[in-house]
Formats: sequence, structure tokens, C-alpha cells
Amino acid sequence: MVFESQSVERKELAIMRILSDSPEPLGARVIAHNLKDYGFELGERAVRYHLKLLDERGLTYLVGRRDGRSLTEKGTEEVKSALVKDKIGFSISRIETLSFRTTFNYETLSGMVPVNVSFFSREQFSRALTTMKFAFKAGYCVSDLVAVATEGEHLGEVTVPQGKTGLATVCSITFNGVLLKAGIPMDSRYGGILELRKGKPLRFVELIDYTGCSLDPSTIFIKAGMTSVREVVRKGDGKLLGNFREIPSICRPMVEEIVKGLNNAGIQGLIAMGDTSEPVCEMPVEQNKVGMVLVGGLNPVAAAEEAGIDTDNLAMSTVMEYSDLVNIQEVIA
Repeated sequence: MVFESQSVERKELAIMRILSDSPEPLGARVIAHNLKDYGFELGERAVRYHLKLLDERGLTYLVGRRDGRSLTEKGTEEVKSALVKDKIGFSISRIETLSFRTTFNYETLSGMVPVNVSFFSREQFSRALTTMKFAFKAGYCVSDLVAVATEGEHLGEVTVPQGKTGLATVCSITFNGVLLKAGIPMDSRYGGILELRKGKPLRFVELIDYTGCSLDPSTIFIKAGMTSVREVVRKGDGKLLGNFREIPSICRPMVEEIVKGLNNAGIQGLIAMGDTSEPVCEMPVEQNKVGMVLVGGLNPVAAAEEAGIDTDNLAMSTVMEYSDLVNIQEVIA
């Protein structure tokens, strides 16, 4: 009975998290679809049953028969504090889910790529673009391909809130997903702050282990003011968002070919690759593994935050069709 109670609680918490991530009310059908990302296979009828229980506890409310449900203030607080142990490893879980959902083919330039979504106030977006364009131009991003949406429009499965402009940037998980489809395992170890000197990667100065993290490292570092992307752009010295990955050394030749293909498709991001079992950027590497350092996709957004422009970031949030992305220069123009 205890196990059954915990199972129900996790399902209901997953439903509440889905509602929390959406700026608009959601119906049972959409919730049932999104629950698959949390490992739950529930039909619409089962979702409606749980929603009724949440209504009775004052955690959700029915906006309208066609509009669906939203969280109450009590429900929002519950999501923030409930089942902390379930949040541990949330980042690595998102990486694995988005890797599986990646279908991008760099030869045909088609398929789904993982993206981060950032929100800016409508009034500050033009200024943000002016600030971010230098980081894009310098290559301190995974790709200069982006997507923009205004309030009420969608970026993948994310709806842009009222008064906001949304920007989707390509996420480094694209590498995980493309390698996974090629049968190559990639171990995502850490998100961190990478120090550059004279434009070259030197070392990681801060690290967060994905497996023990309940929040995305990039969003933590951005809001904590720990980056100096604009200094890196201007002088070549400073601190960027970076990620540390490992691959089996036997796979290196295949990975190098895939990286070339991704680069030709406008997806870069690999800033350093070490030798077998040898440290890279002062990071120790496991036996018969090769260390890889990838630049963070949110570095341009970090530059905007450094300039005093408030951002709201949903890192590793969804996937989008490659064909829906455009070069950042087209947006600026």
C-alpha cells in the first residue's frame, strides 16, 4: 500500500510539473502525451481521474471545459517543494530523454534537434539581440541557428508567455542524440564554467554533476552571474558555460567524422577533445575514454544577462525541426 501511494504521488507530481511548465491551461490529452517524458503511460481517462483528485486538494483548478486546468497558488508551491529526492538527477534524465528524441540527420539537414528556450521582455528583446550577436559571431554557441516567437506562439512544445519574446537556441545535447543514433554512447558528466585564456580553453573552474542536480547547471550559473562571455568576446579571456562529456576511445574516428558533418550543417560546439585516458581542460578522464568539452548553447543569453537584461531560461526544454531554425543574422536584420 505504501508503494502504491508513492506511485500515485509521483504521477500527480509529474502532472503538476507539466502544468507548471506551461504558461497556459492544459487538457488531459496534452498532459497524457507529456507524461511519457516522465516515464508514465497514462490514458486521458486516468489523467482526468488524477486531475479530479488534485482539484479536490486545491492544487489545480478547471479554467474551462475546453481550456483545461492550471495550478493554483498552493499547487505551484507544492511543485517547488515536493519530493526533493525525485528531482535529483533531473538534468541527466532530461539529457537522456532529449537525446532519444533527437532525429537530426546532418546529411539531409532534416529532423528534430534539442533546443533551449529563453524568454525576454518584449521591450528589451531588440537590445538583447544587439548584445547576443557578438557571442554568436564569435562562435561561443552550439549554433547560430535560432528560432523566435512572440507571445502565444510556440517554440517546440513551449508556449511564449504574455508580454514576452521567446528565443530558441540549439542545445549541446544535439551531439548526444546524433551519436546515440549512430550507436555511440556519450556520457554526460558535468555542466560547468570554462575558463578561456587568449581564446583557448584552459580549465573548468566550477562544475555541477548532472546525475546529482535537480536544476540545470547553465541556468544556475547565468543567474549567479558567474559568466563573463562579453569579456571573452572582447579580449579572449574570461569564463563561458561549458559541458564535459566522455566517449569510448574506440569510437573516436567515427565521432570525428560525425563532428565534421555537424559542423557542415551549422552545428559546432566542440571546443576540445583529449587523447585516450588523458585529462582535457584539467579534467580527469576514465580509462579507455576520451574527454570532450562542448560549449554551452546559452552563452549568448548569458551575455545578455551580463548586460543587465533579465532572462528566463528553460535549458534542455524541447525539440524543434531543423528546418524551422534560421540564422541569427536574419533575425537581427
